[in-house]
Amino acid sequence: MDSQSLTAILLGIVEGVTEYLPVSSTGHLILATELLGYDAAKWALFNIAIQPGAILAIVVLYWRTFMEVLTGLFRTDPRALAFTRNLIVAFIPAVVLGLAFGDAIELMLENSVIVAISLILGGIAILVVERYARPTESGGVAGVTLRQSCLIGLVQCIAMIPGVSRSGATILGAMAFGVDRKTAAEFSFFLAVPTLTGATVLQLAKHGGGMTAEDMKLIAIGFTVSFVVAIVVVKAFVAVVSRIGFAPFAWYRIAAGIAALIWLGIR
Repeated sequence: MDSQSLTAILLGIVEGVTEYLPVSSTGHLILATELLGYDAAKWALFNIAIQPGAILAIVVLYWRTFMEVLTGLFRTDPRALAFTRNLIVAFIPAVVLGLAFGDAIELMLENSVIVAISLILGGIAILVVERYARPTESGGVAGVTLRQSCLIGLVQCIAMIPGVSRSGATILGAMAFGVDRKTAAEFSFFLAVPTLTGATVLQLAKHGGGMTAEDMKLIAIGFTVSFVVAIVVVKAFVAVVSRIGFAPFAWYRIAAGIAALIWLGIR
């Protein structure tokens, strides 16, 4: 196996493991390229292009839910309508801010120090929310209120700062606004489908011209690896957070952020 393919596999694993955990997939991909000495600019588009693999994992794992919502919409089922409304409302802020500040966001993606600091601050935020939030049973994504959905969508936008974690921001934001852990996690998973799809399409439209056959091969490898890994991770993640919460991820973020700052300072 050539070194390019091995790099694609490693980054695919990083994407699949971290996309739905509250640890920041983008931040880990940026640090991985720095740590392993890869050309960050060369692999930046690859990191975006393999996200659909992780998106597909959610569609496969929750295909019954998506099918029920789709058929429910044709029957104007209240829960299907509420499910769809909540995701659309939560998705809109990311669209508006992503289009307005896309260039500034791309510049931050080049700064590993921002990633490390965001990991630490995000870990502290998780511990605070875990300690003081008082979520109640929401009855699934369809049971989340319109107000809660709006607030979750706004909080998700904080994740445009690399290292914050889209899943972490939406899950903790949801819990802070009264949504139970399991529903908060699933809301984050479902919201990832339009959010990551939109971000991927936008970036590929802006920077995807001139991709070679070799580039497409590497993207296919990363896509497949991230898909398989994400399926395993999402199943385990829901079981873990339902039982013991998010504190282990918080301590991991803090430790990883401190280690990254030390490494960036002495390299």
